[in-house]
Amino acid sequence: MSQNSVKITFPDGNVREYPQGVTPLQIAESISQRLAQEVLSATVDGKVTDLAMPIERDASVKLHKWEDPEGRATFWHTSSHLLAEALESLYPGIKFGIGPSIESGFYYDVDSPVPITEADLPKIEKKMEELARTKEPLVRREVSKAEAMRIFSEKGDQYKTELIGDLQDGTITFYTNGCFTDLCRGPHLPNTGLIKAIKLTSVAGAYWRGNEKNKMLTRIYGVAFPKKSMLDEHLAMLEEAKKRDHRKLGKELELFMFSPRVGQGLPMWLPKGAALRERLQNFLQSVQKKYGYEQVITPHIGMKDLYVTSGHYAKYGKDSFQPIRTPDENEEFLLKPMNCPHHCEIYRHKPRSYRDLPLRFAEFGTVYRYEQSGELHGLTRVRGFTQDDAHLFVRPDQLLEEFEKVIDIVLYIFKTLKFEDFIAQVSLRDPANKEKYIGSDENWEKAERAIIEAAEHKGLKTVVELGEAAFYGPKLDFMVKDALGRKWQLGTIQVDYNLPERFDLTYTGADDQPHRPIMIHRAPFGSMERFVAVLLEHTGGKFPLWLTPQQVVVLPISEKFNDYAQSVSKFLNNSDIRAEVDCRNEKIGRKIRDNELKRVPFLLIVGEKEEAEGTVSVRMQGEGDKGTMKREEFAAYLADLVKKEVEA
Repeated sequence: MSQNSVKITFPDGNVREYPQGVTPLQIAESISQRLAQEVLSATVDGKVTDLAMPIERDASVKLHKWEDPEGRATFWHTSSHLLAEALESLYPGIKFGIGPSIESGFYYDVDSPVPITEADLPKIEKKMEELARTKEPLVRREVSKAEAMRIFSEKGDQYKTELIGDLQDGTITFYTNGCFTDLCRGPHLPNTGLIKAIKLTSVAGAYWRGNEKNKMLTRIYGVAFPKKSMLDEHLAMLEEAKKRDHRKLGKELELFMFSPRVGQGLPMWLPKGAALRERLQNFLQSVQKKYGYEQVITPHIGMKDLYVTSGHYAKYGKDSFQPIRTPDENEEFLLKPMNCPHHCEIYRHKPRSYRDLPLRFAEFGTVYRYEQSGELHGLTRVRGFTQDDAHLFVRPDQLLEEFEKVIDIVLYIFKTLKFEDFIAQVSLRDPANKEKYIGSDENWEKAERAIIEAAEHKGLKTVVELGEAAFYGPKLDFMVKDALGRKWQLGTIQVDYNLPERFDLTYTGADDQPHRPIMIHRAPFGSMERFVAVLLEHTGGKFPLWLTPQQVVVLPISEKFNDYAQSVSKFLNNSDIRAEVDCRNEKIGRKIRDNELKRVPFLLIVGEKEEAEGTVSVRMQGEGDKGTMKREEFAAYLADLVKKEVEA
C-alpha cells in the first residue's frame, strides 16, 4: 500500500485503497454517480459523519442513503438548521435552544420575541423553501470554548452559552448555512438544496432542558423529504393516523377516560374497556399456565428501604412520586414503581433448592411513575399503569432455555394479534458510561452474551443498541411496526444478575452449597395501557373477533320485534357470544351506519320473517350481507371464526 493511501473496508467485507484524506462523498463517486447523488452521510469507524469529512487512516465505512435511519437523521438534522435560519430571518432577536432530528422528523426549541402559532407555519415553510433553493452549503468549523462563548454571549443567546458551559474545550464545532451559525456536533447534508419538500406540522410548549422550573420555550415540529411525492405519502399517512388515534377511538368506543379530578395520567377503564383488558389478561394467563407460571399479587406500595435495596430509589427517587409518610416517624412508603423488588421478597420468604428452580412468578401489577405533564399522552405515557410482569428465577444451566421460552410466548402473542412486522432490539449498556449501571463487568458480560445467544438460537432479526439497557441489566426489546409503519416498543425481556445479589437471593445446589439464581424480567405486552393503545391504532379499532368488546349487535327493524331481538341476544350471550340489542326508535339504515362506525363485527337484522323462522339476517363488517342463518347456526359460525383466530 502507498504511504499516502488508506484502506477502506465496506460492510460486505470488500477493501479498497484510496488516497489519504479521501472523503465519504469521493468514495461514493468512485462507486457510481447515482450513489453519489443519493448518499446523505456516512459511518466511519462507528461514528456518523459528514460526507466532506477527510479520512486520514484505514477505516470501516458505510454510506447512508434515505432508506437508512442514519441517512434520514442527517437529512432531518439539516432541516432543523434550515428552520432555524428561516426563523432568524423572520423573527429578529429570536433565541435558540436545541434542534435535533427525531424518529419522524425534527424540531427546534426557540424563545421568540413574539408568539409563534400554527397560523405562522405556512409563512415559515415558504421561507425555508426559498432558502433551500439557494443550495447553501453546510460549513463545519472547530472553535475554542472561549471563542464559542464570546460569539453567543455577544449575540445574547443564553441558551447556547449554557450548553457551551457544559462542553469540553477542543470538542466544540459550529455549522453555518447561509447567515445562520449554530453550535452543533453534526453531521449534516452537503447543502440545503437536497431538501425538496417541507411541512411544519405543529407548535407546542417545551421547558428548557426538560425542567419544569425553567422557561417554557416554543417547540416547532416539522418533517422534510428529498421528493414531494414522499411528503404527499407522509401527509396521507398522518391523516390516517389521526383517524386511528387511540385517544379518539377510545372515546368513540367507550373504552377508557381521564378525569382532572382523579389526576393527569391516571386512566380509568370503562366497562367495555375493562372487559377487553380482562380478555387480554385471560389470554396471557392461559398461555403462561402452559409454561408453568404461578400468579402472585403484591401491594401497590412498599417501604422506601425496599427500593433503596433494589437500587431504584437511588436511580429514580428524585423524579418519582415522593415518599408517603405515616404517623409513625420511622415509616416511609413509596408508590410501587416496579414489581421486581416485591417478587424478590417472595422468593426470599423460604429456603429454595436447586430442584425448585426455575420459579416463574407472574403478576398483572399496577405501578406508578411520575411523568411531567407535558410528556403525558393518552394511554402511551401515563403515571399509573399495569404491567404484565413476570420474574423467573433460574439456575445458570436453565438460563438459555427459559429465555427462549419467553421469546416463544412473545412470538405467539404477536402472531395471534397479527403484529407481523417487528425486530428484536438487543439493548446493551453504554461501554463509555458504565457509572449509569449497577453490577460487575463480569455479570454484565454474561447477561449480554445470554441475550445475544438466545436471539441467535431463535433466528430473530436483531439490531444492537448501546446505552439502551436497564440500569440493572441488558434487554431484548421487541420493536413492532403497526399498520401505518410506525415503530413501537412492546414486549421486553431482561437478564439480571444484579438484583439477586442486592437481595442476597440463594438456593441450595446439588453440592449442598448456596448458589445465586439468575433473574429474568419479562413483560410481553409491556403494559396493558400501552399495548391497548398500540393495538387500537394498529387495527383502527377493528379488534380481532375474539377480543372485540362487542361481537354482535342485534337490530330490530321496528319496535314490534324488540322482544325477538332480545331473545336472540340472550341466546347468543348464553352461548358465550358478546351481543347487545339496538332498540332505538331509528330507521334500520341509521342503525346499521351507526353500529358500523362503532366497528361492530356482526350486525343481525331481525323482522317479521326472521321472527317467524327463528333466523337472523347477518351483516359482517367490511363484507356486507352474509345471508340468513338460524340462531344456532350463526353461533356455531362465529365460534368457529374465533377458534381459527386464536389457533392460527
